[in-house]
Order: sequence, then C-alpha cells, then structure tokens
Amino acid sequence: MVKIDDAKLNHILTALKELEYGSIVITVHDGKITQIDTTEKKRFSLTKNRS
Repeated sequence: MVKIDDAKLNHILTALKELEYGSIVITVHDGKITQIDTTEKKRFSLTKNRS
C-alpha cells in the first residue's frame, strides 16, 4: 500500500469541502501524486427580461 503525503491529502480534502460544483483531477506518475487540479463551476439561473 502506498502512503499518501499528509499535505497532499489535506489539500484534496480541503478542495472537496470547498467545492460546490466542479471537479478535482489528481495526476499520478509512478504511483505518486504529482499534481492536483481543481475546476469550479458557477451556475446562474436564466431569467427572461419582459419588455
């Protein structure tokens, strides 16, 4: 079993807690986390203007 660095694990957990809509991509090379990308989506409701 591979041990995950506490700093990386905390970063992932914090990103998950703060993310309402979006994705987190974890890049792994040779069994080690090398990059963590977070993409957040903001959603706005559509309203029609009545003239």
